Amino acid sequence: MPESARLDRYRGGVPVYRYVLEPQTPPVQVLRFEHDDPHRDRPHIHDFPALLYVTRDEEPPADGGAAAPGTEQEWPRAGDLYLVAPGNVVRPPVSTFRRTGATAVFFAPEAVSHQGSRAASWRSHPLLFPFLHGTPTGLLRLRVPAAERPEWTRTIGALETELAQRRDGYRQAALAHLTLLLVSVARLAGDVLGDLRRSDEPLLAEVFGVIERRYRGPLSLRDVAAEVRLTPGHLTTAVRRKTGRTVQDWITERRMSEARRLLTETDLALGTVGRRVGYPDGGYFARVFRREHGIPPRDWRAAGHPPSR
Repeated sequence: MPESARLDRYRGGVPVYRYVLEPQTPPVQVLRFEHDDPHRDRPHIHDFPALLYVTRDEEPPADGGAAAPGTEQEWPRAGDLYLVAPGNVVRPPVSTFRRTGATAVFFAPEAVSHQGSRAASWRSHPLLFPFLHGTPTGLLRLRVPAAERPEWTRTIGALETELAQRRDGYRQAALAHLTLLLVSVARLAGDVLGDLRRSDEPLLAEVFGVIERRYRGPLSLRDVAAEVRLTPGHLTTAVRRKTGRTVQDWITERRMSEARRLLTETDLALGTVGRRVGYPDGGYFARVFRREHGIPPRDWRAAGHPPSR
């Protein structure tokens, strides 16, 4: 995990990490799989997108070894690109990626979409849509053509240089290099995700738009389904398939995102915070917050946690 990743909560016993975007934290980070880190081999979830780029071929070990996630029969090759979907349980064999010279690029999605703290909004951004592929493994494998690989290597190297030197304007420069990578990703994913983009991107954008407008008041799956003119069952299937999470999960996440911000940035009473994020019952708000974060809202505020988005 990058330095900016923080353990936020557990979901079904699996740790969930969030990207903490602070003034001293770059909006994107690069991590090379060069050293052993047992924590990375364990199943985990992160609520921000990432990509893994394989830079060299490596023969699998004599015993067959572990294939890359989502490619049970195929060993990773130079030019393989894996898109890591937020919200899915990922079980990456890190030793495999280390032998193939993989590099991970993690980033705060709101920094790309310029949507500030609006947690749901970035998911309708065209450059970030490929990361909502919803594959069962949480990773989508693409191939970077041989002719484009030198440019990928240069761009990632330039990104690393900006992050290492941190000269004036490095954040803007880092985002510019990241944008170039994301444009390339969107083009590579066009053939794979073309049908999904045409049929489901408008739907996802509409769903997150409804959540953004209404999360402060009463809002249920049926309410969202009614606004997008689908049955609750159909909507649940479509959203889970593309994002790995349910509509109710996204409603809760949006409410929790705003609750964390209010707890950190204001002195509002806990009951007032709950009411502002759609929970008129303060006790129920506290129970939901504790379920999602492992501690009650009062302790979160006392600990001085930074805003998660």
